[in-house]
Amino acid sequence: MKPFIVRAAAVFGEIAVAVLDTLKDEEEKKRLLDSGIREVDEMTGKEFEKFLDVHFRYFGYSVTLTQDSQDYGADLILYKDGSRTVVQAKRSKNPVGIKAVQEVAGAVRHYKGNKGRVITNNRFTENACKLAKSNDVELWDRKKLIEFILLAKNCK
Repeated sequence: MKPFIVRAAAVFGEIAVAVLDTLKDEEEKKRLLDSGIREVDEMTGKEFEKFLDVHFRYFGYSVTLTQDSQDYGADLILYKDGSRTVVQAKRSKNPVGIKAVQEVAGAVRHYKGNKGRVITNNRFTENACKLAKSNDVELWDRKKLIEFILLAKNCK
């Protein structure tokens, strides 16, 4: 009888941990969905990627977050309506330059994407805009990001 009780207690403990982890994940998703541009400005790069992940999922995308290193220039891969969009996320205190555009342009080919997008909480340099145009890379600057955030808040 004693081994049964010990095993039952262990199973109960595993279930409790799983429930707590799920509640913590749901709290984190809610926090990210409730975040505005001021909160984004204070996030780390990894938090910004998770922020985008939660928001795109909210809008019906399937999302894959790439690994932290050797990501080939992509942070997220978005899937919707048969399209694959490769995203480079740049949470930055400075304007984003051509390096991000170069990285995502290469990543589109590597991940066999249909299009590339760079998303930032800042703005893009003139050279980044020119390179994006010639490589068919979509740029989401601070204004576009704010519109995206507000759209999510208005759709709740």
